[in-house]
Parts: sequence; C-alpha cells; structure tokens
Amino acid sequence: MSERISREELVKIYNIEITFFDELVDSGLLNTQMENEIRYVMYEDLPAFERFTNLHYDLEINLPGLEVIHDMLKKMEDLKKKNRELLTKLSIMSDRYEDI
Repeated sequence: MSERISREELVKIYNIEITFFDELVDSGLLNTQMENEIRYVMYEDLPAFERFTNLHYDLEINLPGLEVIHDMLKKMEDLKKKNRELLTKLSIMSDRYEDI
C-alpha cells in the first residue's frame, strides 16, 4: 500500500480550514481515498495539495482561481510534453536527411 496521510493530520500540520480541504476535493483538484470513514491523501498528491494551499493562503487566490491555475498548468505540461515529442521526431528526421 502506498503511503498516505489523513485529512485531519493535514489540516493540523498545515494549519488550514477543513472546509478549504473539502472544497479542493469537491472541485476535483485533490484526489482522496476513503477508508473507515477517514479521508486520506496519497503522499504523491502532496505537492499539488501544498501548491493549492500556498496559492490560497499566501496569495489569497480563491477556489475558482485555483481551478484556472490548475488547468493552465496542466495545459502547459501537456504542451511541454508535445514539444519534447516533436523535437525528438525532428531530430530523428534530421539525422535521416544527413545520411542522404
């Protein structure tokens, strides 16, 4: 089983409101697992949770703003991946033409 941390522990450690945590989950920004009526976040999802928490509490960005930022960051990552794929293809094609 992967490592995880409960919602209650996160709320205590990060000193955040439980309603903010629940809003992240309800909006689909944060994935959780339920076991014995306890909500858990997987350790691999903690960087996203920390990013949302910092944006919300340090920069006072509301939930709709977090959703927009999340979507934009996801699109940027997708574009970076596509760019790497295209550069790889271009490199392969360039190598082929050099042999001609």
